[in-house]
Amino acid sequence: MAITYELIKQCSKTGARVGRLYTPHGVFDTPIFMPVGTQATVKAMSPDELKEMGAGIILSNTYHLYLRPGHDLVAEAGGLHKFMQWDRGILTDSGGFQVFSLGPLRKITEEGVTFRSHIDGSKHFLSPEKATEVQMALGADIIMAFDECVPYPADHEYARQSTQRTTRWAERCKKAHTRKDQALFGIVQGGMYKDLRTMSVQDLIALDFSGYAIGGLSVGEPKPLMYEMLDHTVPLLPSNKPRYLMGVGTPDCLLEGVMYGIDMFDCVFPTRVARNGTVMTSRGRLVIKNAEFSRDFRPIDPECGCYTCRNFSRAYIRHLLKTEEIFGLRLTTTHNLHFLLNFMKEMRKAILDDRFLAFREEFWTHYRK
Repeated sequence: MAITYELIKQCSKTGARVGRLYTPHGVFDTPIFMPVGTQATVKAMSPDELKEMGAGIILSNTYHLYLRPGHDLVAEAGGLHKFMQWDRGILTDSGGFQVFSLGPLRKITEEGVTFRSHIDGSKHFLSPEKATEVQMALGADIIMAFDECVPYPADHEYARQSTQRTTRWAERCKKAHTRKDQALFGIVQGGMYKDLRTMSVQDLIALDFSGYAIGGLSVGEPKPLMYEMLDHTVPLLPSNKPRYLMGVGTPDCLLEGVMYGIDMFDCVFPTRVARNGTVMTSRGRLVIKNAEFSRDFRPIDPECGCYTCRNFSRAYIRHLLKTEEIFGLRLTTTHNLHFLLNFMKEMRKAILDDRFLAFREEFWTHYRK
């Protein structure tokens, strides 16, 4: 197999677990957060900076790379790892979420999805076979089956038909996938319906994927409903394979996701809000552009050891952001990514030390303030 998962430690009181994922481009411990490099780069960051933060695997976007610069060009360059000079793990999503978020610009059929590019309006067709072909050309360590992301809200009948189509597409992806140095994950759908989530898991397990992602959450539903779906779905998944919750990247959701037994997470949140001047701290979020920080000479987070917090004040970073200096965006992005990667590291240690529930309680005590 292209990747293998080893369970290291299971929390005795929750579903939280520490594992180890072996990939063709390195080994990393889970639970882990994957920074998102949509266009074959994590915005504002160099590969070396990501390594210094402890990033073991990053995510790139099939839809965007298919449109620009094209998967054929990336393959000609020697694959995504060589193209972007990143020698650790890469996961590519299938492009499904992006295609389905195009709304009126796309049309879904059993064969696949016809859509118009958000860049120039040109017409394209993405099928399970095409999405797999593109991802094989990109050459990531882990690729995703092409799925239909059930929107929220959706009625039961629509969610059922959509979920069954996702299973049929997953089977087609598996048949089309021929690279032995690459793992293919299935994506569990089912909307906010427990019976459909159960059906989806059972159907995908029968296809025997290398890992399983949970899709269709964090799409606008209330957080308690997302947690209810996780509480129901995660125990149904195989314990000897990695579990990936797609599109989640705030500290509170990462913590709760880990508690339910999730191993892998990704989200554009930390880099996106950094560019808008919002930073994460152990006490909650700060909008560093606000006037209250104009004479605040403390670091963003006194408890953080990132490059930004070791060297620069809130006042200086606010000044950079207000004057639209690129360095300001780099400093806020550096901090947010370091904060989340370190947060995951602390969670792994808490699980290994049998104090995960105490860690969770301490987090909420401070974070709510």
